[in-house]
Amino acid sequence: MEFRLHNYWHRAMEAELVRSLKEVPVTALLGPRQCGKSTLARRLLSEWRGESVYLDLERPSHARRLRDPELFLSQQRGRLVCLDEVQRLPEVFPVLRSLADDGALKLRFLLLGSAAPELLRQSSETLAGRIRYHHLTPFQWREVSKLKTRDVPAFFTHWRRGGFPGSLLAASEAASLLWREQFVATFLERDIPLYGGVAYSETVGRLWRMAAHVHGQVLNSSRLGETLGISHTTTRNYLGLLESLYMVRLLPPLQQDLKKRLIKSPKLYFRDSGVLHALLELQDQNGLLGHPVLGASWEGWCLEQITAALPRWRASFYRDSNGQEVDLVLERGARRLAFEFKASLSPELTRGGKAALELLRPSQAFVICPMAEDGYELAPGVRVCGIEEALRSLAQETGAWGVKAR
Repeated sequence: MEFRLHNYWHRAMEAELVRSLKEVPVTALLGPRQCGKSTLARRLLSEWRGESVYLDLERPSHARRLRDPELFLSQQRGRLVCLDEVQRLPEVFPVLRSLADDGALKLRFLLLGSAAPELLRQSSETLAGRIRYHHLTPFQWREVSKLKTRDVPAFFTHWRRGGFPGSLLAASEAASLLWREQFVATFLERDIPLYGGVAYSETVGRLWRMAAHVHGQVLNSSRLGETLGISHTTTRNYLGLLESLYMVRLLPPLQQDLKKRLIKSPKLYFRDSGVLHALLELQDQNGLLGHPVLGASWEGWCLEQITAALPRWRASFYRDSNGQEVDLVLERGARRLAFEFKASLSPELTRGGKAALELLRPSQAFVICPMAEDGYELAPGVRVCGIEEALRSLAQETGAWGVKAR
């Protein structure tokens, strides 16, 4: 099967996916709808050394081929079979297990889905030991850093529009906003009913819009629930659904015995800044710069870029009862990194921030602000810099900056 892709932007995880396809029988690529999973899959299939089959299970003509999945798939001997939107056909997972175990068939499967493994319970239970999961985000800034823009630094455009290809690469600001508004409507009309039922999709939509106003804050599920007329438990369940569908992030607090009274609730962030701005009805750069959410929006956008660059690091935030806090703490083994995000070109660490860094003792601390020029040392072990410089520094941890240019 041949695919011809024009204006393709390389994704950071391409090499990792190719390695997975060679090493395990089933590879799952998960992420929100419209983030580029199908485009990436077609790219991989176009370069696969061997025959491949692509089925989009949202297309009736493709889904009909799997009325008898064992019969159809067993005839694809030696091929790479890609099943897009696989969550729509849960009965296929037991068949995949059987076929994956049949070495004579020499089959490889690439599964694409718009929900986290917790919602794809069939795959996690049925394919245990045979499947490797990968999570695709909308475009990360490091993947589109060569983007050409007018008047403002390119990262401003990514921050304002978010990373969804349909929004980021739109021809105008109006077209970008329209795409995001339609994405929100489609998500509420299709994805929420699919996973949670039609009955409460309206309530989830209201909660999602309310959550935009507390983006970047410690979650108070009781207060949100009171406003909606639902319990705090139901509020957390609904937010858990939105998290499993990659719309929000519930960043946990640091769990460590530091002899301090630490905040125990997570912080609530939107995974995509463009969706956040659409729900807040921010139409352009001036609207964003003059809005009270400016600082929290910058914090959330930076947080997503950093955690995507270091996906195997454990992410949390630090805050104690005295107000000492650090926006993001990343840990792996004995290594610890700390990040503060300031939407100012003249950032300063608060007294509480300095005290928190002295307590945490990270190997390196960054204060990331919206600057394009080279950074500087604010204090020993604390560097003020822009997002691009920070990502280049972190590339020494993972080599993650080495994404092909367009």
